[in-house]
Amino acid sequence: MSSITLIGTGNMARTIGTLALAGGNTVEVMGRDQSKADDLAKALGGGATTGKWGAVPAGDIVITALLYDGVVPVVAEYGDALAGKVVVDISNPFNAAFDGLAHGEETSIAQEVAKVAPAGASVVKAFNTIFRNVLDKGRPNVFIAGDSARAKAGVGAFVESLGLRPLDVGGLKMAHWLEGMGLVTMGLAGNGVGHWDFALGVNEFTG
Repeated sequence: MSSITLIGTGNMARTIGTLALAGGNTVEVMGRDQSKADDLAKALGGGATTGKWGAVPAGDIVITALLYDGVVPVVAEYGDALAGKVVVDISNPFNAAFDGLAHGEETSIAQEVAKVAPAGASVVKAFNTIFRNVLDKGRPNVFIAGDSARAKAGVGAFVESLGLRPLDVGGLKMAHWLEGMGLVTMGLAGNGVGHWDFALGVNEFTG
């Protein structure tokens, strides 16, 4: 069982929170709008709690369920409250045309988070290649990137509690390429696949 704090009150927070509770994890919700955080925790049920914005999260794993441009500022705002935590960035920094990354550099939101996170915090990229509707009803692979083996093991155990398969792609530098994979899913949804009910994954072949 993992202890999870969700920073954010949108659809991804709701979906991950629902799966987390079903998997036997504890869930805390934090939102800048306290009433929205309270409403989400109540909707989740299962003993989900709320925390005060900016306070030390109760969860050992802190998932920033935010739009990409809010992630780094919020982590910076929380500051030392995140010391010793595993911070999981799930965002995708798409440009306005959804045909490139907004930052336009070989970096990632997760790497930028690591620059402002307090000492002792570990940053992991995960969940960004999965559409919410698929996460809500499917069993997709969850690609994970991070520099701390211990942090990735903890996130991997959490992913497994959701009934999903974690796949470690390497260090935090790989988060840039995971964001690129997120962009590929958008291209497939609009072109070759033509709908949103799919996810990228790995099939292993032996023999």
